Amino acid sequence: MWRRLAAAMAVATLAAACGQKPAPETAAAPAAPVPDASVSAPAVDPVTPVDYSRPENWLCRPDVKDACEEDASVTSIAANGKLTKQSFAPAADPPIDCFYVYPTISRDASPNSDAVAGPEEAAIVRVQAVRFGAVCKIYAPIYRQVTLPALRQMLAGDNPATNRDMAYADVKAAFQRYLAADNKGRGFVLIGHDQGAGILARLIASEIDGKPVADQMISAILAGTTLEIGAPHDGGGSFKDIGLCVSSEDINCAIAWASFRSDAPPPADSLFGIPRQDGMRAACVNPAELDGSRGQLKAMLATGPLLVSESAPRPPWTTDGATIDTPFVMLPGMLSAQCVAQGPFNYLAVTISPDPADKRTDVIGGEVIANGAPMPNWGLHLIDMQLALGNLVDVVKAQSKSYASRAISRAQHPADDK
Repeated sequence: MWRRLAAAMAVATLAAACGQKPAPETAAAPAAPVPDASVSAPAVDPVTPVDYSRPENWLCRPDVKDACEEDASVTSIAANGKLTKQSFAPAADPPIDCFYVYPTISRDASPNSDAVAGPEEAAIVRVQAVRFGAVCKIYAPIYRQVTLPALRQMLAGDNPATNRDMAYADVKAAFQRYLAADNKGRGFVLIGHDQGAGILARLIASEIDGKPVADQMISAILAGTTLEIGAPHDGGGSFKDIGLCVSSEDINCAIAWASFRSDAPPPADSLFGIPRQDGMRAACVNPAELDGSRGQLKAMLATGPLLVSESAPRPPWTTDGATIDTPFVMLPGMLSAQCVAQGPFNYLAVTISPDPADKRTDVIGGEVIANGAPMPNWGLHLIDMQLALGNLVDVVKAQSKSYASRAISRAQHPADDK
């Protein structure tokens, strides 16, 4: 997605945006993008990946009390201002697994992070992944990602010595360890946002697509990255055999999107929703309605302050200043989305439609802020995942049932697989 930053206009725009003095950073939340790991990087010296046989090198594992045990309760705010708190507890023994790779979040000063999780890595897991515990066992490796400080240096025109292959090698090693030691033949869902989604796209293309293990991949949720498809989709693009999900009964498929406000579509210098290669399109699958129609978003928006200095402050959520003491809020009926093809762009258009008498604010955040103003070429990137978190959990639940049904059918009719 970052090949467009090579253009002088994009570099100048983003460098100016990040030349401001960073605002104080507080608790962790959604992160800003870095160079897409699905793009082939220059050859580098081989790297030794992190040892994922050691439990401390995982943010989440089902056999350890860890970041995925954090509170993930939600307050649903009705249009009349009524607050309804909903507790959350992960499923006791879900039948499938989720392998989650977090986005750019590390505050480490080095170009790549170390393998020691800070509070920001733990917090982003709660924001993006913990709710999936209702339908799957969560595995989330710590990996030596390209860091937020390195990103800011790149946006300012510098060239820090980042190593994307190091980040990829770690995730690949973690996934291989998971398959060898933990999977035990279970179906799995891959989940990632931003840098994490780009790494997973590269992993799928190299290690899963067209291989026997693809039968176990229930779906891949790849938010805020550029997944390429043919125009129309003919099996070409980022993957050879893995297509896009078109219903919640589909399996062995991908869900990918980049979010923009419906009244602020991608500008000419957009960083998202546009392919790298001629003859391709950026994939857009609407998590609210996989068939492509308009659907209501079951957003679960983080209530706490944001980590990324360039982000807008959290909105008040209600016009009467009601106290919200859960880590998430839901705004039922306010947000809807539909994939839109407009010129070279293919993106998820998010519409905010409060009732005239609505006691909820229509400010949801999600933009990258520079000099007090949102940067339109980033869209709603910072909340890609949160906008559809409730929908995605529902989709994974339905896909899990479809996967189980097909597994039973294959066991009863093995000749059909030949």
